[in-house]
Amino acid sequence: MGSTALEDVMQLYRQLIEAWNERNSAGMAELFLTGGELIGFDGSHVIGNEEIFSHLEPIFTNHPTPAYVFKVKGIKLLSNESALLRSIVGMVPDGKDDLNPDLNAHQTLVAVKTNGMWRIELFQNTPAQFHGRPELVREMTDELKNSFFE
Repeated sequence: MGSTALEDVMQLYRQLIEAWNERNSAGMAELFLTGGELIGFDGSHVIGNEEIFSHLEPIFTNHPTPAYVFKVKGIKLLSNESALLRSIVGMVPDGKDDLNPDLNAHQTLVAVKTNGMWRIELFQNTPAQFHGRPELVREMTDELKNSFFE
């Protein structure tokens, strides 16, 4: 049960990242539970599939959102029906081929299994600015580059 659940949660997270990278607001919103919550990079907090869709649709329509690259730092089962995933992410702006360190972030996903399917209860995207510690920004950027651009 453990490894399959961890793999399922990892797949859910990959689907979320793919939907973002494809600028697919409907695809992202459908991965959340009915009352699931999203806390964005700018601090926006939206609740529910419809609100998540309505929040993301104008962003994807009006802005060339950068693509994510990620490294999962850990997945932990909290119960048979809930899990916590932590990752670090960087973003490659449109038309570029390298990460913009100003866009590095920590992501946290809480997944819940309902009716045999894993869905997102909470997804939080927190900027990793490391105020006054530029060496930590460089370390995170290097770790992401080593994972994705080898």
